[in-house]
Amino acid sequence: MRANPALQILKFFFLVFGALLIVFPMYVTVSLALKTTEESTKSLLGFPSHVYLGNFKKVLSTGKFTIFLSNSVLITVVSLIVMMIIIPMASFAISRNQKSKMFSFFFYFILFGIFVPFQVIMLPVLKHMSNLNLMNQLGLIIMYIALSITQGVFLSVGFLKNVPMELDEASRIDGCNIWDTFTRIIYPLMLPIIVTILILNSLWIWNDFNLPLILLNKHSNYWTLPLFIYNFKSEYSFDYNLAFAGFFLTMIPIIILYSFMQRYIISGLTEGALK
Repeated sequence: MRANPALQILKFFFLVFGALLIVFPMYVTVSLALKTTEESTKSLLGFPSHVYLGNFKKVLSTGKFTIFLSNSVLITVVSLIVMMIIIPMASFAISRNQKSKMFSFFFYFILFGIFVPFQVIMLPVLKHMSNLNLMNQLGLIIMYIALSITQGVFLSVGFLKNVPMELDEASRIDGCNIWDTFTRIIYPLMLPIIVTILILNSLWIWNDFNLPLILLNKHSNYWTLPLFIYNFKSEYSFDYNLAFAGFFLTMIPIIILYSFMQRYIISGLTEGALK
């Protein structure tokens, strides 16, 4: 059956419109970051006449940018490492014991967290973390790990349903205990879904604004890059070139990570959520 030409044209324009929605903000960010203030005044959306790196040098030399960058890197890396340990272990235990009422209860109890909006838990989180003296980077890492478990376990359990139980039985016959079975056989097979969870959570943690705003306001030295950008814009609201240079610098690490890892996302999500 031949495709309807009108429908194909409509799809084409829809895709072009969607691409423009993504590309245009990126173009504005890069263009303003590479312009002087005088050139931006003359032509706000025009191409830069030459590459000007002074905005980046000024951002890097002021505002404690390196401190905020190291904070974001530390929080993101530590959170992801702990996630990559806890989530696969919990998912393996649940997937292999779903006939047990206790494990089934834990699974659905964890999934219930997906339906709880962040606005509902925002004030309780603030109160409890303050009472526990965790209004710092450690408290933020704990919150990221706790909030990542719902989605991570959901995807990982769905993925492990397609890993046959015969592998576990064969490993036990060969003399492996449950730990060896998990670390030597199951964990390597889980790499596609583990990488998917890693990418999704790295994008979330790196760009998150709400949790750092709640937990890291005790001192500016605790800030992550999103908080720096928020306060940087207020401090330098008269100079959009500096602000957009700061925006662009904060985007570079996560863009690089996503570019190298994006091919795992669709396959991992499909295997974890649909099969």
